[in-house]
Amino acid sequence: MFPWNVLQNLGWAVVFSIVGAALGIVLVLGASVWLPRLIERFTPNLDEEKEIARGNVAVAEYFGRVVAASILGVSIVVAAAVVAGVIAALY
Repeated sequence: MFPWNVLQNLGWAVVFSIVGAALGIVLVLGASVWLPRLIERFTPNLDEEKEIARGNVAVAEYFGRVVAASILGVSIVVAAAVVAGVIAALY
């Protein structure tokens, strides 16, 4: 007899992976749109776009690093959630 429970668990793991990946893509894309706006709100006296256009490398590097670190943080949280869903489906 073949244990159908194993196939069912694998099926749920695949479903959780696909749904988690889709939600992760949406969250990361949303974060990449929303986080730069949030950082611009935190610095109301500094127009990052004008400073970057003027060639201010310090502002460009700071802005880029903060946004990149935030997006990486969101990506790590999403990846952990997907892995937890897969692990939960396999048990």
